[in-house]
Amino acid sequence: MAKAGHAWSRAAAEQGEAEEGEDPLDARIARTGCLEQHRQLQECMAERQDWRHCQEELRAFGACMARRQQRQH
Repeated sequence: MAKAGHAWSRAAAEQGEAEEGEDPLDARIARTGCLEQHRQLQECMAERQDWRHCQEELRAFGACMARRQQRQH
């Protein structure tokens, strides 16, 4: 059930497949504190198959990442 992009990460984790090795992108995003927003965006993308229908999730993830960058400077 591999999908283009990164949408498979939650499904794989739920099936226990991700236990073998954590996805490097998930690990990097987890360190930002924005993993939940990222997962919500990925779930929306998997369901809707069109990023234009996921603007709320996209904005939430972008805002979280922007806050993270501001804290680093």
